[in-house]
Amino acid sequence: MEQKGFDFAAIPQTAIRIITQPAAFFREMPKTGGFVEPLIFMVVIGVVSGLIQAVLSLLHLNMVGGAMAGITAIIMMPVAVLIGGFIGAAIAFVVWKLMGSVENYETAYRCCAYASAISPVTTLLGIIPYLGSIIGILMGTYYIVMASVEVHRIPAKKAWTVFGIIAAVLILLSLSGQFAARKMAGDAERFKKEMEEASREIQKSADQSRKAAEEMGGASQKQTEEMQKEAQKEMQEQTEEMKKQLEEMQKKENR
Repeated sequence: MEQKGFDFAAIPQTAIRIITQPAAFFREMPKTGGFVEPLIFMVVIGVVSGLIQAVLSLLHLNMVGGAMAGITAIIMMPVAVLIGGFIGAAIAFVVWKLMGSVENYETAYRCCAYASAISPVTTLLGIIPYLGSIIGILMGTYYIVMASVEVHRIPAKKAWTVFGIIAAVLILLSLSGQFAARKMAGDAERFKKEMEEASREIQKSADQSRKAAEEMGGASQKQTEEMQKEAQKEMQEQTEEMKKQLEEMQKKENR
């Protein structure tokens, strides 16, 4: 890597040029030169996308929020980009071959790796429900078509037709997936509210039962006190009666 003199500082400028001038970039892009430079570029872009995803998760601006989701995004995004880059390039390589490209897998990989420059942008677009994913897929299609025309020398009409169909399928899959995910999220939220309501009802019933028990306990205590008073009163009356009888007996004896 040092022999090639890879310049990490040049990555932002390269990404900006790809985003703003894709046709010129792919036209001038070296078709060979190894996998190291495009791989590093792709991983760095993945790290940036992961950081953006983490911030969005912490701010709860996407479907999966929270600190753990943010940490997972930072770790998993570069890994997914690294592995997915080779798989995606293999798929693109087959598609380009079927369309008549004479370029090899290395060239296909370089095209896909540098096209990933739009990943941070599409990650930000992800905060827009449904529409964000559609725009992201259309953007990706545009850059792949530019690579098809400028690098693989495929006619623009043919490239737009083939990748347009692929984009349409991806959009349908994305929308159906988001719809299902949001429905599940809504069901989970409703279930959570129902559980909270049930918990409140149980707590309310428990409070009422405790209050009733306390009232019953209070009533029992009051009744006991009254019984004690009655018993004391009866004992006192009996004592007075016995005292009177004793006094009468003493009077009779004195007589």
